[in-house]
Amino acid sequence: MANGNFTRVTEFILIGVSERPDLQIPLFFVFLVIYGLTITGNLSIITLTSVDSELQTPMYFFLRHLAINNLGNSTVIAPKMLINFLVKKHTTSFYECAIQLGGFLVFIVAEIFILAVMAYDRYVAICNPLLYMVVVSRQVCFLLVSLTYLYSFSTSIVTSFSVFSMAYCSFNVINHFYCDIVPLLALSCSDTSFPETVVFISASTNLMFSITVVVAPYFNIIVSILRIRSSEGRKRAFSTCASHMTAVSVFYGTLLFMYLQPRNNHSLETDKMASVFYTLVIPMLNPLIYSLRNKDVKAALKRFLTNPCC
Repeated sequence: MANGNFTRVTEFILIGVSERPDLQIPLFFVFLVIYGLTITGNLSIITLTSVDSELQTPMYFFLRHLAINNLGNSTVIAPKMLINFLVKKHTTSFYECAIQLGGFLVFIVAEIFILAVMAYDRYVAICNPLLYMVVVSRQVCFLLVSLTYLYSFSTSIVTSFSVFSMAYCSFNVINHFYCDIVPLLALSCSDTSFPETVVFISASTNLMFSITVVVAPYFNIIVSILRIRSSEGRKRAFSTCASHMTAVSVFYGTLLFMYLQPRNNHSLETDKMASVFYTLVIPMLNPLIYSLRNKDVKAALKRFLTNPCC
């Protein structure tokens, strides 16, 4: 437990991606490009799926919210990270750290379940096409997204409170480029068994439930596709699902690697590299994976550039 002789922490120091001075400027430009592409790609998806009449379907409605979460997740992390590449003192206040962790959790948990909802949407579209607009109606879409955000906010509040209710004394150097749960708890001078239990139960429940929701529909999708007699039809259906499943596998695999291993097996350096991938790289890639290779989105982009007022 915390001893009264310790000084309470009022700010944290973020070590960053690398401590090597000669890498700070090159890394700044690398991550500036990544963040710039993330903003451009996801804002394009949000704009096109909002204004184009041909993209007003459930699939693109969910895609819009995936883009919102990707953009939010990167924006919670990247600006502070980029600033720290250029300054010598990588400090963040106690409350700024709490807000960053809370924001990160809102978007990452929401993204997990948006991906699961998108898998369900594809299942209905391929396996029950005649009932698609009834089962995945406008009201159902809004309900699913609203429940996703409500749950992600609740998870964020509970988890952030359990982490920041711990005592942090004297040592305040976080071996990470943002305020994440594992390196924060490593600094606590309190018994961290309660927040560790909260985090483990929350992370394992979220991931196992959402993975089940993804795997079960895709099993049925694959069975349905294999029943298609036309080889061209099977190829087209498989190509539609392959990109989504690849992105989902990478995303869930990274999160499982990060949060479902015992604390004594954690390598913070390895975790940092995994964190770069799912907080910054995946949000940059998702617009390409899900839509910029999609002929409907390409056509919508062409229409928008030709006549942006319509």
